[in-house]
Amino acid sequence: MWIDSHAHLDAPEFAADRAQVQVQTRAAAVAHCFIPAVERANWDTVRALAHAQGDSYGLGIHPLYVPQAEVADLQALDDALGAQCADPRLVAVGEIGLDFFVPALCSPAMRQKQEFFYHAQLALARKYELPVVLHVRRSADRLLKYLRAVGQGGYRWRGIAHAFNGSDAQAQSFEDMGFKLGFGGGVTFERALQLRRLAQSLPLKSLVLETDAPDIPPHWLYRTAAERAQGLAQGRNTPEQVPRIAQVVAGLRGLDLEQLRSAVWHNTLDALPKIAALV
Repeated sequence: MWIDSHAHLDAPEFAADRAQVQVQTRAAAVAHCFIPAVERANWDTVRALAHAQGDSYGLGIHPLYVPQAEVADLQALDDALGAQCADPRLVAVGEIGLDFFVPALCSPAMRQKQEFFYHAQLALARKYELPVVLHVRRSADRLLKYLRAVGQGGYRWRGIAHAFNGSDAQAQSFEDMGFKLGFGGGVTFERALQLRRLAQSLPLKSLVLETDAPDIPPHWLYRTAAERAQGLAQGRNTPEQVPRIAQVVAGLRGLDLEQLRSAVWHNTLDALPKIAALV
């Protein structure tokens, strides 16, 4: 069986057939999905969905939602984590992080607001001793800086650097801090040379698999702008793609698929320990 360590199953793309997606996910031998929150408005939704489907969830404020977030949302997050910390399906604070790729998030004021919310959410993760699921986009060094600052005194982080595509040195720093590195649909593109090299060369103990469904479709679901203009629909990414993504990673590493499955299963449970009691 497989675990999808990052799937936005509450997304509107799944509204029409969410139950069928769940059936297909389990039929594809994906035993469990982690569902991250992105803003205060969907905390109750991801919690209810995780309980209904037998999955797990995180609570947090995604950097893409920081522009409309208010300081009061941080107190609400503190309250929600305090109220739900005994919930076996609440396994992380996330998805949180920094995004220095989207132009609207890169002004000095917006970078400062992102960093304020990220720092505050790290402090809450430490307060409640929960792992962290990180959004990493052109921001690895700043993410690491705040992890070191909030983790002073020997605190041991756990979690996942989702959709990782940084340098070897950054990968090592995340690993040293207790994080696993998430690989998904991006690694299936032959032109993604750096990402594929990382998936091939990083220690096996560092890797987890994810889809980021419905985002980051693998190459067999992706349609170029020209293809879409010709009427070809973009394929919808779902957790059932995990085994096929795994085949690509196993091929890059020259591994038997079962070797990879066993490794990433244990790696995911190491990153998000509360899932062990759910699977």
